[in-house]
Amino acid sequence: MKWIKRFSSVNVNNNFLFPVPVAIQASVSDDSYKQCENAVKKWASSSTDPEAKDDKHSLRDLLFFLHVPRTGGRTYFHCFLKKLYSNSQECPRSYDKLRFNPRKANCRLLSTHDDYSMMSKLPKEKTSVVTILRNPIDRVFSTYEFSVEVAARFLIHPNLTSVARMSKRVRRKSTGVSTLDIWPWKYLVPWMREDLFARRDNRKLRGQKHLVTNNSYDMEDMVMPLHDYINDPVARDIVHNGATFQIVGLTNNSYYAEAHEVRHCVLKYRSLGKYVLEVAKKKLDHMLYVGLTENHKESATMFANIVGAQVISQHSESSSSKDVEANSDSGY
Repeated sequence: MKWIKRFSSVNVNNNFLFPVPVAIQASVSDDSYKQCENAVKKWASSSTDPEAKDDKHSLRDLLFFLHVPRTGGRTYFHCFLKKLYSNSQECPRSYDKLRFNPRKANCRLLSTHDDYSMMSKLPKEKTSVVTILRNPIDRVFSTYEFSVEVAARFLIHPNLTSVARMSKRVRRKSTGVSTLDIWPWKYLVPWMREDLFARRDNRKLRGQKHLVTNNSYDMEDMVMPLHDYINDPVARDIVHNGATFQIVGLTNNSYYAEAHEVRHCVLKYRSLGKYVLEVAKKKLDHMLYVGLTENHKESATMFANIVGAQVISQHSESSSSKDVEANSDSGY
């Protein structure tokens, strides 16, 4: 398929799913390492999808858009997917939690920030998966910036107590889904928000009113610097290799029981990341479509050819079938 060739040309191993060095490698004789190696290998072995009997690049009944954060997924959803599917065909919005029984649903389109473990809740044989990947370094910058942006909105409040009171009132009145309910922002934004308030309080104590800096990513008097952010345990658990963990179903939002142990082992012993990487590549190979943020125009064209054309074809077949049934019922 075209997208597979596209991935080989950008070197998926190094550019889009690379293991981030996050810990000092232990000796292979270490009992803890052996235990982790066994756990990761066992998971990897059980995570290999059997070859599909039908064409893996044929659109099935349900389309699951596995939305990796900060890849331009909202653009794809609103500009493409929502144009292809009617409101009645969209599954209930489930970015915060699963709001319907997927095995009994009549919907055709599901879009969430859930990882691949969501497939354990879906009728796998009737589900196609699509996703978009982005250069991980750019995605980390974007994740940091969005965490700061959303957290900073709360600085209109005098303190965190005021924030908590306001949030309680809003939740009682609102039926919508807040960014703070959605993974990974439900972890990253409160963490950044607490840090922003602490730094503001420290500035007040020092009587500091002005900030002078030439580097927006290193303004420690105002906001957590990028290097502190990316080296914090919270970011290591959620942001490091975030797309890879999402593709294989190993985020801290996973439905898999073994996800925490396997993720912890891979973060602790980076050489074990090779098993996760191989599983991720196989998952991608079995997806209907994989786009690249850096090649939006080409990816959009490919999306239209691979996904859009099949959705339209499905609609046409469905309409024809309904017309035949209607004519049959009318006696024609």
